[in-house]
This record gives sequence, structure tokens and C-alpha cells, in this order.
Amino acid sequence: MSDTLASAGFGAQKIAWAAHHMPLLNALREELSVERPFDGMRIALSIHLEAKTACLAMLLRDCGAEVAVTGSNPLSTQDDVAQALATEDGIHVFARHGVNEEEYTEHLLAVLDRRPHMILDDGGDLVAQLLAAPPEELLGGCEETTTGVSRLRALHRDGRLPFPMFAVNDARMKHLFDNRYGTGQSVWDAIMRSTNRLLAGARVVVAGYGWCGRGIALRAAGLGARVTVCEVDPVRAVEARMDGFDVAPVAEAVRTAQFLVTATGCEDVVGEDALRDAADGLMLANAGHFNVEVPVTTLARLATSRCEPRPGIVEYTLENGRRLLLLGEGRLVNLVLGDGHPIEIMDISFAVQTLTLCHLLARSPLAPGVYDVPSEIDRRIARMKLDSLGLHIDSLSEQQQRYLDAA
Repeated sequence: MSDTLASAGFGAQKIAWAAHHMPLLNALREELSVERPFDGMRIALSIHLEAKTACLAMLLRDCGAEVAVTGSNPLSTQDDVAQALATEDGIHVFARHGVNEEEYTEHLLAVLDRRPHMILDDGGDLVAQLLAAPPEELLGGCEETTTGVSRLRALHRDGRLPFPMFAVNDARMKHLFDNRYGTGQSVWDAIMRSTNRLLAGARVVVAGYGWCGRGIALRAAGLGARVTVCEVDPVRAVEARMDGFDVAPVAEAVRTAQFLVTATGCEDVVGEDALRDAADGLMLANAGHFNVEVPVTTLARLATSRCEPRPGIVEYTLENGRRLLLLGEGRLVNLVLGDGHPIEIMDISFAVQTLTLCHLLARSPLAPGVYDVPSEIDRRIARMKLDSLGLHIDSLSEQQQRYLDAA
């Protein structure tokens, strides 16, 4: 058996394992593979290509779509999964782990060359390629990241978004679970497996206290770390303090820290002076979508030497003798050095994506702009999740509903 076939076989096993633990997608497949809402539709995906996203691509195919997939990060594609997915009928894969910037762009253009009717974007790179000349067939799409939605809203404010996009990240069943619990668990899973370091008792700095930062801080504290949150939003800083965390500027917090995790969506979160003054052995990890939060270029310029003590970790020695360790090239650490969010979390998020694409198709044509996911999709998926867990909740009586309606 060739190495490629062997790798594809292992990738297929990983996909099967994920599918077994995705009750929401399985329920949607049972329903929508009969209705086939995407018959005749071409859907392009730019997404972190691993086992769970392969399950989403196969679901869309089973619902009638012709699917084209590429990776949304040069280091997050898992080659065995990509090779397994490429053997599936009706799915076209343009992705490889470790592509350079030119290849990355070529893969984006390759999925768009299929002239999609809908897109599913992760970070906004597909949208960026479509701004100049979107195909006539394009009905719109979905964006599932905080960073991507921010880019969409900026484009819409400037009058530069030429088609409708749904802000899936802002759906309650997405950001309350994916961003908080998914990021919180997967970031520390990746850091601990790649470093083999103890978190209990360690000083951890979390830069950014949005939903992702909340999850990262919460899980670090649960593992026994002493957590300091860095924020520029005074309201979030107060919230972090009342949640039990220390609050300080980045330059102050890193002087005594063992770990720094960025989750801000902004560039150069750690300044040059902060890098010079950081504690010896500080580990720098990024949980934001783009590799701009930790200033890698500045770090390399300040270093007198560098080495790779473990796979995925580069140690920079500064002139003052202090060593700073960069994890996963400063890219999305939970996918570069781990498997990304837990299966059950992505089952929820991809259910939101699937039903939002169905909603887009049913409501087309829509005017260009950024749209919220309808609340009924959130409620439907929440009830599906409760059913999968065997849980039941109360409902309002008619009298209680009348009282609330009149309030």
C-alpha cells in the first residue's frame, strides 16, 4: 500500500471517529439527505481542514451540494484527512499542510474557480478574494469567526461588501459554546501536549477577554493556574476582575509569567519592551485567527540565537540571556499543535452553519450586507442538543407567556 493510501486510510478512521460523536450533524443528515436542499448547488469552503470539518463537507454533499474545500490556515490542514476527503465523490479538495503564502492563495482561488453559489468562510479570506468580481451565481455565505465577522462589518460600513453574508460567529449557539468552551479546552490541550509542562501553579497571562479569552482563562484556572487578564476594554477588565482574575497591562504581566496566550484579534499585542522584560522561559502562544498577535518578526530581530527544542516550539535567546519560546509559529495554536475544538463543540457550530446555509438559500436573493443568524435556528439547535443529551426543560404556561408579552 502506498504512503498516500495508508495516510488516507488513517484519515478516514479519524473522520469516522468524529462522525460517531456528532449527533446533531447525523440528525441533520437523516433529515436533509431526503429533502436534498442543496441539489444543483456548488458550495466553497475555506476552513480548518481536519476530521470534524470533513464531516461537515460530507454532510453538505449528502444534502445535494457539490463541495470544494480548502484550508483557512497554512498549518491547520491535516494531510491524512485531506487525502481521505479527496476520495469522496462530489468533494474537491485543494489543501496541504505547510503551504506558503502563494500556494495558500492559489488554493483559495481554486475553490472559487468552481463558481460557487454559496461560500462558508473562516477568517474572511474567501470573501477578500471575491470582492473585485464575485461570480453571478453567488447567493452569499456564512462566516464563523470573530475576526472574519469584524472584517465583514468593516467592508459593509465602507460599502465594499457586494453580497450577503451571515455572521454565524454571533449566533448564540456558536460563540457561547465554540468560542468559550471549545477554545478554552483546545488551546490548553495543544499547549500541554506540545510542551509537556505543568499548568497547576503556573502564572498564565491571557490577553483579551472576549468569549475566547474567557474560555482560555476559565480552563487555565480550572487546571490550577494563577491567571492574569490583559484588556483594553475597561468593562471587560472589570468583568475579568469580578470573575476572580488579576488584571494588569501586558508589559507588567509578562515579567513573572510562564505562559502568555493572545486572543484579541489585534496585531502586536506584545510590544518590543515587553518582550525584552519578559520572564525567562516565557511561552508565547496565539489563539487568534491570524498570526499577527505575537510579533514574530520583532522577536526574531531581538534574538541572538534560536533553536527548536521540541517540534512546533522555537526558542529565541535575547541579548540579555532570557529565552522566549514561540509555539506553533505564532499561528492558531489549538489547530497547529492540536486537533482543534472538541468534536461535540464543532457538532453544534457546524449545525448552525448548515441550517444557516439552508436559510440563505430559502431567502435568496438577499441584498448585500451582514445578516444575523435567525434566533429560531439557535433555538432549534439548542433543543436538538438537549435531546441528544437526554435532557428536558420546563416550558411557559399560557398565563406566564401572556404576562411576559404584556411586561
